Amino acid sequence: MPEPSIEQKTWSHISADEFFDIAMLRTVVFYLEQQIDEPELDERDRDESTLHVWMRDDRGVVSYLRVIEDEHPDPAHGGARRLIGRVVTRADARGRGLALRLVEQVIAQFGDEPLALHAQSYIQPLYTRAGFEPIGDEYVEAGIPHVTMVRPPSGRTGDAALN
Repeated sequence: MPEPSIEQKTWSHISADEFFDIAMLRTVVFYLEQQIDEPELDERDRDESTLHVWMRDDRGVVSYLRVIEDEHPDPAHGGARRLIGRVVTRADARGRGLALRLVEQVIAQFGDEPLALHAQSYIQPLYTRAGFEPIGDEYVEAGIPHVTMVRPPSGRTGDAALN
């Protein structure tokens, strides 16, 4: 099967069916698999500055992330205004590098500025390959150990090359 192509849209351009498929994937992974009992959908999904990025195959959305934009950079995020979040891949497609492809797409668009994310600790190596570095201590978010990671703007010292 050919690798799926990347799609991206803001709230006003995403169809109801597209968002339903995205919400289903997020629900299956975060609620059913990881048993997170905190709200999954929030107002940031409908914020027009939020960018929804995903891939689909013949079974629907296979991998997804969103990029939210904060008006004012948060010092806890290394000064980044854009945060990558809700990174998710369907169980049968894990290990194929789909999430990394989505992250690389975001870096290609916004890599000239710092980017941040809250990584589940076990998946930190994925983001390290994309040039993100942990800042601060590990913490628990939604019952799962996390670490905040920041990727400096492209071209800065310490910027890792994507492989």
